[in-house]
Amino acid sequence: MSRWTGVATCTMLDMTRFQGGPYRAFAPEVRLLLPEEVEDPAAVDFALTFVPGEGAFALYPNLRAIFSVGAGTDGIDACQSRPDVPVFRVEDPDQAQQMAGFAAFHVLWHHRRMGEFLAAQARGAWERRVGDQSPTLRRIGVMGFGLMGRAIAAGLVALGYPVTVLSRTTPRDPLQGARHMTDDRLEAFLAETDILINVLPLTPATQGILNAGTFTALPEGAALIQLGRGAHLVEADLLAALDSGQLSGASLDVFETEPLPAGSPLWTHPKLVLTPHVASTPRPEAVVANVKRGMASLD
Repeated sequence: MSRWTGVATCTMLDMTRFQGGPYRAFAPEVRLLLPEEVEDPAAVDFALTFVPGEGAFALYPNLRAIFSVGAGTDGIDACQSRPDVPVFRVEDPDQAQQMAGFAAFHVLWHHRRMGEFLAAQARGAWERRVGDQSPTLRRIGVMGFGLMGRAIAAGLVALGYPVTVLSRTTPRDPLQGARHMTDDRLEAFLAETDILINVLPLTPATQGILNAGTFTALPEGAALIQLGRGAHLVEADLLAALDSGQLSGASLDVFETEPLPAGSPLWTHPKLVLTPHVASTPRPEAVVANVKRGMASLD
């Protein structure tokens, strides 16, 4: 018999991948339903979501908790129908390692200018380039030092890159091999960053932080890897910086509007690498474990 009943609802993700099988396998005491399967809204104990619809929570009068299927909760926090209940987020080391590997791939892509090799291949041209391969030649700046930021920074330190991490406050447990700077030194941080990686949370203070001023403060020819939230980036400012040569390229995994609209100029810009919000995804069993821990703590 089920101990807790939840509803899986989201405007951005297909919640069927988190519903059904994983819960039966890892948590038979949890019954997780899609909204259309809920017969008694008053019996729903928790909601599982990432970006809920505007009135998603109003349908369930007895919610005791809300669980994010990802590391961030900004979409949940911004929902007007969110009740005054605890909000839990997934803290899955595997997801952080996925993000670290994804970031490392794109650092190497921009550092080693892999796009130029692909273009040469298409022309049938043997264009060997030597002398710029050493990781010591590219200074990496990581904005954000949560679970994801720490894993990214650690992975790049292990590859031999000089890494500086920017965070709101000085961390109690700094990463060995990396430099740490706080927000009040943003300008100095940017001036010493050749490849900028953003994994900040979305807050009023960080919305639009990837803008013309930020790009101008970077060394000419710097690259951007945007893995945070779509609202961090002013897309028009990015395009202008790419066209002027201030930025040599950018990798974008998150966007202001998702899916990215068909008419967006981002699709066809030659200096951009786009991926559909796939830098890391939580394992269903990790989401299940998070729900079980959270609900047990409330009983």
